Amino acid sequence: MTKWKHYIDTHKGATFLVVLLLMGIFNQWENPTAWIYLALHGTYGWLWVLKSHFYPDKTWERPASLLDRAVIWGGLTLYWIAPLLLTANNVHLPAWSLGAIVVLYTLGVFLHYVSDMQKYITLQLRPNQLITGGLWSLCRNPNYLGEFMIYLSFALLSAHWLPLVVLALFIAVLWLPNMRRKDRSLARYPEFAEYRQKHKLFIPGLW
Repeated sequence: MTKWKHYIDTHKGATFLVVLLLMGIFNQWENPTAWIYLALHGTYGWLWVLKSHFYPDKTWERPASLLDRAVIWGGLTLYWIAPLLLTANNVHLPAWSLGAIVVLYTLGVFLHYVSDMQKYITLQLRPNQLITGGLWSLCRNPNYLGEFMIYLSFALLSAHWLPLVVLALFIAVLWLPNMRRKDRSLARYPEFAEYRQKHKLFIPGLW
């Protein structure tokens, strides 16, 4: 039985090879911005595959129909627009910009993967408990906040508005509905009302 995770993991794991191929097609071997992109997006994909193996998200454990498979690969391929634009347009960002983007990516990786690990371990040790401490004291979805920072760093490396539109589309169509759905599920805990009142949905102090 094939699951959603199999197609998500395969796509994300293939990103390194796709970016490397684009660098070859557009002869970007001497472009530091392209190499930074390869390092960031490529390792993000590998980290995702490792996370999926060692502490999987049950959301992606459900069976994938033929339509699901097409939607998964078609949707995730939109994220490859950023490296396509970067390599095709021969984008060269200044050193300070590259440094700032690497910082943004690194913080995003920390929030995304560590908060998912915290959730996984906590539910293993103490199931049926609302998680409000650690990174989950920053906001109600620190994992999505981290993922937002990661994909924002990829979009900024492309120096184009289109990857920002793709990111906004994913937030509106997939992330926000998932966050709202999770809120409705967690409402069964008596302490959730107070937690929701004190902590923002997505971005600490703002939203």
